[in-house]
Amino acid sequence: MKITVIIPMYNESAIIEKTALALSEYMNKTFESYEIIFSDDGSTDNSVQLVRDMNLPCVRIIESVTNKGKGSAVRNAMLLADGDIRVFTDADLAYGTEVIGRAYDEMQKNDQADVLIGSRNLDSEGYDGYTIGRKLISKLYIKVLCVIGGLKLTDSQCGFKAFTADAANDIFSKCKVDGFAFDFEAILYATDQKKNIIEMPVKIINHRNSSVRPLGDAIHMLKDLKDIKKNIKSGR
Repeated sequence: MKITVIIPMYNESAIIEKTALALSEYMNKTFESYEIIFSDDGSTDNSVQLVRDMNLPCVRIIESVTNKGKGSAVRNAMLLADGDIRVFTDADLAYGTEVIGRAYDEMQKNDQADVLIGSRNLDSEGYDGYTIGRKLISKLYIKVLCVIGGLKLTDSQCGFKAFTADAANDIFSKCKVDGFAFDFEAILYATDQKKNIIEMPVKIINHRNSSVRPLGDAIHMLKDLKDIKKNIKSGR
């Protein structure tokens, strides 16, 4: 089975070469059939050129003329991917590379699984390196969203998720959210479509400053959630 790894990218010139090399080396030694998609979200730096100049095997670059949001970058790549299993993770490889192989094995083992969601709450070390304040905010944020969304997941907002090809096409062809709520939208569509969702323990390995603004982003998320539920209910 072929696996696709998607890296949404926006002005990542400081780290993208290191990420591309580490990911390429890991995928090459671990999988017989794979592709890596760098989905650029209208970067204004030289991120795209840096990846292109590395000329790594099995790498594709998808470019957007304008900056729309991480959701747009992931959605475009999911729908253009060739993999039987399609994973997305952050440009800094926050959860490392080994987690990709683990997710692939879990979905092979659970052959009825359509979606796999990484969960920091299922790993005793999942929040290592977080400040107490950031950890509490993250956990509260997840709890509130799941209650409002009617979900029973332990970590809906983890930046590592995997989908079968059929699930990715069914789900992301419906998705519309470009911002931070995009993966929550994907989960709600997966639930509405009765996809089989499993969770896998993960932990943060690489930390960098978060661009999330707890209050402002929470307000936007709640607005997006209202629109998402409306769209799902109307069958759009």
